[in-house]
Amino acid sequence: MPALDKTFFSTNREHTYDALKGGILAVPAYTQMQRSHDAAFGFEQEANFWYLCGIDYPDWWLLLDGKRRRAWLVAPDMEKHQELFDGSLSYVEAQKISGIDDIISQREADSWLRQAARLHPLAYIVDYPSHASYFGFSLNPATRDLRDKLTRIFTKVDDFRPELAKLRAIKQSVEVDAMQAAVDLTMKAYDEVKAQFADYKAEYEIEADFTSYFRRHGAAGHAYDPIVAAGANACTLHYGRNNTKLKKGQLVLIDVGARHHGYAADITRTYAYGVVTKRQQQVHEAVEQAQREIIELIEPGLSIETYHEAVDSIMQQALIELKLIADKKDEAYKKYFPHAVSHGLGIDVHDALGRPRTLQPGMVLTVEPGIYIPEQNIGVRIEDDILVTAKGYKNMSAKLSTAL
Repeated sequence: MPALDKTFFSTNREHTYDALKGGILAVPAYTQMQRSHDAAFGFEQEANFWYLCGIDYPDWWLLLDGKRRRAWLVAPDMEKHQELFDGSLSYVEAQKISGIDDIISQREADSWLRQAARLHPLAYIVDYPSHASYFGFSLNPATRDLRDKLTRIFTKVDDFRPELAKLRAIKQSVEVDAMQAAVDLTMKAYDEVKAQFADYKAEYEIEADFTSYFRRHGAAGHAYDPIVAAGANACTLHYGRNNTKLKKGQLVLIDVGARHHGYAADITRTYAYGVVTKRQQQVHEAVEQAQREIIELIEPGLSIETYHEAVDSIMQQALIELKLIADKKDEAYKKYFPHAVSHGLGIDVHDALGRPRTLQPGMVLTVEPGIYIPEQNIGVRIEDDILVTAKGYKNMSAKLSTAL
């Protein structure tokens, strides 16, 4: 596939200059987060920052001037011992990756911001997501720290995340190629795991083989924490302990995706471990059929509201046929299908689509219906990655069988 090189990042900045309409934008990279006493978690970059410059190191900033259509990278101040232990990115390498010639220090950046404030009372920043209060975890402090700095300098600070979400929602051909590479690698890992499925003894053995396959074939690793959920564990939507022994007659829900070339895949299959019951087969078949019907809905111009209404109808009918709800007005519907059927996919595994009213060519989204019956220890989800095209859709993961 073509490289995601400095031309790609430069093009993204050009589109961002247009959206800025003469304004200025400050974008922070993430900082590293504590894992234990004196050790950090593995680093993963903030998606908007990476989209605009390609730098995959912590604590950098990116400054954009929409009027002059010019960018500056701000290098972090590093202590010698930190550089020795963790390494650093040279200015020359940063220029090569990003296509940005101007790299300044934190001190120079403070001066740059104060000068910019004389001409621009408003500054934009890539802020926290608007619904971050629902996440239930601590947010990366780099965003807050830069926002607080801007608030002290500028009259007003606004969030530019919605505008970047609109730009990122429509994938360029090079992005589609990168995503297809991630999907292809994930499908091959599934095939390898499925071929030896009867030999596994525990959820963690399955996780380990996915992890090994991804790294052996050049992926950065998992795009998100893998889910390998046997039996009742599948009814916990984001189950991630993956430490339960497998028992014959269980369904095993596997939700994994590789990160490759900076982009995420996100695929779910539910497999039989040994001989399963007729009821388990019925639920799996219901989810398969529902997913086929939902994917067929996808086309450019389809109203998001219409899409969700159609999905609700399809899933309600599936639950009626399984005798889980009485009719389409039954409030128990969300008990058995409690999550959204789709989300955007890209650099982030839950990529924002910019709150569109309709589906548009170039968008990539998941289709992941599921039915979860805690009282029967059954959880089934099937998920594929779908590209909206000019004439309809392309199922990027269609080659991977959905069969038990």
